[in-house]
Amino acid sequence: MTTTTTAVEQAAAIVRDYFGGPIRTLLEWVGPVARLIGEAEAAGPLTRARLDPMIEPHALRTLDLPDAPVYGAGFIAAIDLLADARSHLAWWQGADRRQLVLASQSVNKENIDYRELEWYRIPMSTGEPHVAGPYVDYLCSDEYTITIAVPALVGGRFVGVAGLDLLVSEVERELTPRFAALGHQVTLTNGVGRVVVSTDPRCATGDTVRGGRLADLPRIACDTVALDVIVEES
Repeated sequence: MTTTTTAVEQAAAIVRDYFGGPIRTLLEWVGPVARLIGEAEAAGPLTRARLDPMIEPHALRTLDLPDAPVYGAGFIAAIDLLADARSHLAWWQGADRRQLVLASQSVNKENIDYRELEWYRIPMSTGEPHVAGPYVDYLCSDEYTITIAVPALVGGRFVGVAGLDLLVSEVERELTPRFAALGHQVTLTNGVGRVVVSTDPRCATGDTVRGGRLADLPRIACDTVALDVIVEES
């Protein structure tokens, strides 16, 4: 069995490696997409029909990441970026890799102001990638979800975010055995202390560690992914 200190370091490394790949993938294509957006704006009004083909190949490639269970991927345009829609989500998801059409799903989903949502708001305000969740994604999957998003900039102007969704059920399936192999109870939380996944059966996704049994234990930040780990003595 590893020492607690070693287990903390190894748990944090597992988290960084697991989420780092998807973040790097988004960073690889958000710049080229931003340049295409800038060129398209210079050539005339930017519309959904012009934006979506720019995004689709990158979204489909992101869905095929071998080391992460990506459920959905795409680009969320800044408010009023497009000439024919106040907001737009160019998004592909699911086993059939189908483009999401919000208007056909439910009344008013297409009118959501993304600026109120964590995965959009924080990259917009900080200019940095962000891991948001866990939350129930009523917009796309209706399941507990983690969204990773990175901002897109054209000449320093925010034009939207590139993003991907991971279903928590899949993240739990992949991370739990890796944590369990450390020989300690490991709980992964977001920045405000909500449980993402845990090897401790007493901790469920969405629970808060504040004020509870884990509140007095150190929460160790996993650099670059805005998540924390708590490791208990077994």
